[in-house]
Amino acid sequence: MEAGPFRCLTPYPPLRYAERGDETEVADSMSLVELATHRPITQARGFTLWLTGLSGAGKSTLATEVARELRRGGVRVETLDGDEVRQNLSKGLGFSREDRDTNIRRIGYVAKLLTRNGVVVISAAISPYRAVRDEVRREIGAFVEVHVKASLEACVRRDTKGLYARALAGEIAQFTGVSDPYEEPLAPELVVDTEREDVATGAARVIDRLVELGYLRSPSDA
Repeated sequence: MEAGPFRCLTPYPPLRYAERGDETEVADSMSLVELATHRPITQARGFTLWLTGLSGAGKSTLATEVARELRRGGVRVETLDGDEVRQNLSKGLGFSREDRDTNIRRIGYVAKLLTRNGVVVISAAISPYRAVRDEVRREIGAFVEVHVKASLEACVRRDTKGLYARALAGEIAQFTGVSDPYEEPLAPELVVDTEREDVATGAARVIDRLVELGYLRSPSDA
């Protein structure tokens, strides 16, 4: 599979591909993680990595890969997947702007509690509205926003359940990117274009950016 100048060796798969990885957490948050670049890193402190993008852009897949890399070295990680939160914490909420914002505030509250207790939180939710994302950023403080970017056409191709096709046909109302807006971040810490980068490359870029921002560090920086 090729898209643009990058050859995608591990392409982003169809919607709902990603599965939750091993949830076992190790108490020592300073454990080493060996990157593809062979640079060992340690967790400096708790923080929230907020992945936002259209449905099917690859948020859950990227979250799974980043979490796997960190857990491999014993870093404490919790992933808050948008669909799982909807089924549990936000069951009963609809898709109006008010309900969507309530859902994001709930994810943000849980992320804040975990972050302040030294856990790395990865949120993978559409979170379509800029204002509530910025509100959550202010509440959490240690917050890194990543725009997981893919065109509507790419998301439609990845959608094996045909939800986009139904939304485009008018059968599903309030569908983000079709009948509801998606407000792209104005100044995210990172943009990962899943049409141009494979999963491993995207995850490595996320981790590299976290090192640059001081949320993760190399032993030589300690």
